[in-house]
Amino acid sequence: MSLHRQLQELAANHKSIKVGLIGAGKFGSMYLSQIPTTPGVQLVGIADLSPAGVKRNLERVGWKDEQSNAKSLDDAIKTGQTHISEDWQALVSHPAIDVIVECTGHPIAAVDHCLLAFSNGKHVVNVTVEADAFCGPLLAQKASEAGVVYSNGCLIFQNLPQKLFGVTMV
Repeated sequence: MSLHRQLQELAANHKSIKVGLIGAGKFGSMYLSQIPTTPGVQLVGIADLSPAGVKRNLERVGWKDEQSNAKSLDDAIKTGQTHISEDWQALVSHPAIDVIVECTGHPIAAVDHCLLAFSNGKHVVNVTVEADAFCGPLLAQKASEAGVVYSNGCLIFQNLPQKLFGVTMV
């Protein structure tokens, strides 16, 4: 079964993979442009040092303003909107978030984000190539020890555990 079909099944069953995004600049914006048309995925929160910049980038890639007005992560989960803040630690530690997409482009920060996400039981898609180039094998080992999946940005959701989809691959 294809990934797209699995995501469609999630959406049809009123379920979704809950995602947190860290960094909404160049690469983060490319991911943001895909979210509104990706079934079965809810972007619960975005953590970025410039919330105003996030709003500009969301508008630039076609998001409606009301899609990103959740007052908190809990509010976002309840309403289906997205919460924007500077607090990446709250994002990676929120119990309802399944996957963290790391898009800061800052290798040292990216490693910190990945490690804290692993310690909170989060799967990580790391788009910060420099962090993966230098620390990828160690990050993969730490993820394995934590029982989660670590993947680089090329694979987005491809390597995530099937339990997130509620279906098995055929």
